[in-house]
Amino acid sequence: MAKMRAVMAAVLVMEKEGVSQAFGVPGAAINPLYAALRERQSISHVLARHVEGASHMAEGYTRAKAGNIGVCIGTSGPAGTDMITGLYSAQADSIPILCITGQAPRARMHKEDFQAVDIQSIAKPVTKWATTVMEPAQVPRAFQQAFHLMRSGRPGPVLIDLPFDVQMAEIEFDIDTYEPLPVYKPRATRKQIEKAIAMLQAAERPLIVSGGGVINADASALLQEFAELTNVPVIPTLMGWGTIPDDHPLMAGMCGLQTSHRYGNATMLASDFVLGIGNRWANRHTGSIEVYTKGRSFVHVDIEPTQIGRVFSPDYGIVSDAKAALEQFVEVARELKAAGAFKDRSEWVAQCRERKRTMLRKTNFDQEPMKPQRVYQCMNNAFDRDTCYVSTIGLSQIAGAQFLHVFKPRNWINCGQAGPLGWTIPAALGVRAADPQRRIVALSGDYDFQFMIEELAVGAQFKLPYIHMVVNNSYLGLIRQAQRGFNMDYCVQLGFDNINAPALQGYGVDHKAVVEGLGCKALRVTRQDEIRPAIRQAEQWMDEFKVPVVIEVMLERVTNIAMGTEIDAINEFEELAMNAEDAPTAIGLLD
Repeated sequence: MAKMRAVMAAVLVMEKEGVSQAFGVPGAAINPLYAALRERQSISHVLARHVEGASHMAEGYTRAKAGNIGVCIGTSGPAGTDMITGLYSAQADSIPILCITGQAPRARMHKEDFQAVDIQSIAKPVTKWATTVMEPAQVPRAFQQAFHLMRSGRPGPVLIDLPFDVQMAEIEFDIDTYEPLPVYKPRATRKQIEKAIAMLQAAERPLIVSGGGVINADASALLQEFAELTNVPVIPTLMGWGTIPDDHPLMAGMCGLQTSHRYGNATMLASDFVLGIGNRWANRHTGSIEVYTKGRSFVHVDIEPTQIGRVFSPDYGIVSDAKAALEQFVEVARELKAAGAFKDRSEWVAQCRERKRTMLRKTNFDQEPMKPQRVYQCMNNAFDRDTCYVSTIGLSQIAGAQFLHVFKPRNWINCGQAGPLGWTIPAALGVRAADPQRRIVALSGDYDFQFMIEELAVGAQFKLPYIHMVVNNSYLGLIRQAQRGFNMDYCVQLGFDNINAPALQGYGVDHKAVVEGLGCKALRVTRQDEIRPAIRQAEQWMDEFKVPVVIEVMLERVTNIAMGTEIDAINEFEELAMNAEDAPTAIGLLD
């Protein structure tokens, strides 16, 4: 049997499990693992500037491509605690990432040693499994179990904590005969699928709600085929956006309190049956359960048994991986279609499409400083169907989801439930590391952009180019809007007179100077007719310099984006579209 250090066994297992990329920050307590990585030269490594940034890069890497598992590495103590936000974000959105931390030697762990913290206990609530490996011989099996757990059932993150002396110890391990453990995914039965379709058949105005689990399962094509076979409109959740193209005749819009379409909410309220697949019934999608469920019955398909009934009790629940369920949904639907058994849903589909054609928000504003709605209109004109958007939270993300268009799965990469500010830059870098060819456009407000702006240096150092659209109103815009209910505008202003950049006229931070200081390129625009030329310039610079390029768009200071407390009570603060000129880039334009 081959003898090797435990950390070498860990690297060899990661190789066998398909890992070829890692993100992290070395330190004294994790240097043995880095020594093994250096010796093998099989796993590329991107050096983050903040360990939280490494965890979000790992998230972006996982989210970019089916089958990917991002790996983030840090030393003991604060490195692990810094990555807790990334673990929480991954757990909340069912994203598998592997977090590896160093730890004090076993004999020193209970002696308040330097940077010795019980990271296993800290991480446990936000991971599928968190473990401190206390026996060197268990290291390869801990990594084997980690990959098995991350891929089985509801995907999610794992943390492995490695004491220094455990890493350094010599063990016997045979990598040549190593095989990954079989992945467990529950599968719906034929009888369950037939019952669900029978319930759909009995409805007059059915909908399919397509969640992020459909994307995680790489089942978007099956979802679309099932919708077409049954002629049932689809409402994607924010995490499921892209499972059906925005311009598909059966794409009925998103429903929710914030990241929603007027026509999506109206169609949900008009329905009498909902088949949810791979979704969580998140509260920003549903609003109050009383309003969301009134007058309609529900079937819920989810990979996690305890998810069914967690938010509300559906009329029927099926525990199944989304792809496994959709394969059978399609099989049964094909048989029923061939037998001519499906109802004629053309009238219901026409009603949904009419709402999509007429219930639009205005984007074609020409004020200066610019309104954000016009920025997204300009982005729709400038970016093509293959564009991948990366965003996390704030008015920028909410408005982006209301006005941008997504046509493919994994082309809307968004931190849905946790929504940590600063996520966008490192996540976009992770997406680029996963896919050198994809057209990536990140979207941030000025505060999200400032949170982890140092990670742009990673993009410059490791040649990870992408476009970052920063819409700057020098405000915590979403929080300012939420404070309206308290009749205040308190501690949310980011503007100040910058003594080094008086031309900014009170907008505060000179993002262009900071970006250039970090080794990237930047442009600042103030008018809508400057946006397309700026994007073309950004693309030229990316080709030439292979670095991220930031386009900062100066906005009016105060804009309220449509949102509300219920899906039937959305406040439309701005004008609505009255004709095609008001919303020229909307899907299904007004006449």
